[in-house]
Order: sequence, then C-alpha cells, then structure tokens
Amino acid sequence: MSNVHAVGSTSEDTATTEDTATTEDTATTEDTTEPIVSVENLRVSLGGTDVLHDVSIDVPEGRLVGLIGPNGAGKTTLLRAINGTVSIDSGRVTVAGVDAATCSSRRLARLVATVPQTTTLSFGFSVRETIEMGRHPHISRFGAMDDTDVAAVESAMAATAVEALADRSITDVSGGERQRVLLARAVAQETPVLVLDEPTANLDINHAARTLELVRDAVTSEALSGRAAIAAIHDLDLAARYCDELVLLADGEIKAYGSPEAVLSAESIGSAFATEVAIGTDPVTATERVVPRATVPAGAADTDCYVHVLGSGMLARETIARLAETGCSGSVGPIPTGDIAAETARLNGFSIVDAPAFRSLSMTVKDRVRARCQESDAVVVTEAIDSWQRRLLAGLDCETIAVSGGPTQSTEGSPAGNADSVDHRCSVEELVGELFDRDET
Repeated sequence: MSNVHAVGSTSEDTATTEDTATTEDTATTEDTTEPIVSVENLRVSLGGTDVLHDVSIDVPEGRLVGLIGPNGAGKTTLLRAINGTVSIDSGRVTVAGVDAATCSSRRLARLVATVPQTTTLSFGFSVRETIEMGRHPHISRFGAMDDTDVAAVESAMAATAVEALADRSITDVSGGERQRVLLARAVAQETPVLVLDEPTANLDINHAARTLELVRDAVTSEALSGRAAIAAIHDLDLAARYCDELVLLADGEIKAYGSPEAVLSAESIGSAFATEVAIGTDPVTATERVVPRATVPAGAADTDCYVHVLGSGMLARETIARLAETGCSGSVGPIPTGDIAAETARLNGFSIVDAPAFRSLSMTVKDRVRARCQESDAVVVTEAIDSWQRRLLAGLDCETIAVSGGPTQSTEGSPAGNADSVDHRCSVEELVGELFDRDET
C-alpha cells in the first residue's frame, strides 16, 4: 500500500463522514485568510526527549519552504507533525484552518500529501496504479474511481512527466523516475499542502534538480494553484536555488527563518552545522552557495603565515584555496573584480586588491599591492609578470616563490614569474608543504 497518504483512512470513518469532510475541507480552504500551514509554539518529544520546542512557522499559498539543518535537528519530526503522524506535546498545527491533531486521518489526507524519504513498493504495481493510490482519500470505502479521479491522475502524470512510464512496473523504474512517480502520486492527491522528506536524497544532480523543479511548478503553476510545499532538503545549494523561504533547525529550535539570502549566512550555517563555511554566489543561478571550509591539519589553524598571491585566473584560484586549507591568511592582486580567483579569495577571507581589467594600473593600486607584499611572509607569483612587478619583487625582503601548474603538472608547465625575479619555483602542492613545514619549525 502506498505511503503517500500515510495519514489514510481509519475503520471508524463512514461514507457520511467522508462526504461531510469533503464539503468542509473545500469551504475551509476557500474562505480562510490564514496561511495554508500554521505551526504555533510546537513542542514534540519522542522517548522522553525533546525533539522540537517552541517552533512556529507560517506557510502561505504558492510558496516552497525548505527545512534545512544537521541530522537530528527535527526536520522530519516537524513534517510528521504537519501531516499528523506524530503526537504533539503542546502547541498547535493547522492546515487550511483545520487542527491537524484533532481532525480524522481521512480528512487530513485530503489536506496533506506526503512524499516520504523512503518507501517500500515491492509489489508489481504499475506506475499508473501507484499514482492512483493518491486518490484513495477521495474515494468512499466501497467506491471506485470516477472521471474526476481519472482526470486527476492524468493531470498529475503530465505535470511530473511520467506518462511514458504509465504501464511499467514501479519496481523496474530508476531511482530518479521513482521519485517522480511518488511526487505524481502526491500531486494526484489534490491537497493544498505537499510535504516532502528529503526528496533529493540518493539522487544524482540531474534528477535532484528536476525533482525540485517539479515541486516548485506544483505550487506556482496556475493549473495547480492554491498549494504550498514544505520540504526537508539536505543540499543547501539546491535549497537556496528553489525555495522561497528557508527554516534552519538545530537542536530542535529554529535558528533562522526567512529568505535564502537571509538564512544562509556563514554565522548561522556554521553554528548550526558546527563547521566553518563560506557563503558565495553561484555564477549561473545567482543564488547563494555554501562552501564548507576544509578541516586543516593539526595546529595549522594557529599559523601566523600571511601570503600575498600575485596573479589571477585558475592557478591563482587553486593556490588561494590550498593556502586557505592549511590555515594561511593572505591577499591577492592586482586582480579584476570578476576574476574567478577573486571569488575564491573572498570566500576564504583573503583581502583583494582589485583593478579594472585591460587597463594600466593606477598608482593607488600599485601602492596597495606593494603594501600587501611588504607585510607578507611570502609572495607567491602565479603568472608571467611585467617590468613593474619585477621591480616590486626585487625590492622585497620576504621570500618570493613562483608556482607552476597544478599538483599533477610539472613546474615547467606555466610561465609564472621570471627566472631572475623569484627565489625559486615549485608546484602548488610543494608550496603548501613548504609553508606548512616552515611554520611548524
């Protein structure tokens, strides 16, 4: 049996009750001015342990809200409180104005459809039969599907692009296809609220993105209007890309709630996940991107090594990233603002001496570069240098090093620096090892 309406019918439901509930649900959904989902001061404990405490959120129509946070934060428990499959200790959860804790399971199944994180579909149901299970809350105990039910199934299959799979066994489809089928089943349920528990878990990047696109379409399209979705999502970058609002949970509490831009800060994410992160911007989607900082070698975080990177482009970006991993701080420049190394520098806390592209350096920029070099323990050159930079290097007291190529390339693979302008040459990996060993001694 399908899990999509896990809040499904009970033996106490009667045909009369079902018909009355349908009328009440429609009136409530149309007349209420409240958010589709409202959670007020929710507290839930499992096995005597508080899992959620004092949690409050509102989800309006047409919005996709993402629940993010570390494992054990309470994301799944919050979803279960909304779909009525867990008892609450205190507080209130309403769906379309209906108290989720007191209404019948069949009635709640007309209000909330769930796409579970894991589901067992081991029998030989066809894809169409699996999606038809989403209509069970709308069919009386001894009834059968009518034209309205068939139309709902066909519409859900079209919305999730699974028509071509209709006659295949659910056990024969791929993981990404199965997730689309489960989403189609939830859409066919025709509820104002969709609840999804880790809908992108174990999916490759293509299917993960496609799944969230379908969820977003389900709550924003005019044909499927009047809906909202709440999804627990482990991929923070996908959450930023597709969600209208994010709820950051940790230790059973809401740590941040709002737009992705407001929630995804280095401070809030770092605190919730107990790790250091940097927040950047995806150059393709222009949405927030969360970059975990690598765990540095023991003692490296206390290094006082300061390095200035003289260069731009791919090699400068790789050099900055590797230096940051060892705990080094530093600066880079002169560099155009839009250069790929500039974003890496910003994410890793390196200061940037920016300069317009394809123009001569001003005296102000030259003075800033010179100041950064003079305060450095080492200057690393990642590209060919001009006459001004050669004179700059010649006047420095610190060590100057030219890096060439990546860890798999020979040191002759790049024209960084001039032979008579630097103290010596090495690869990026050799540079990292040299600076780290030097700091330890």
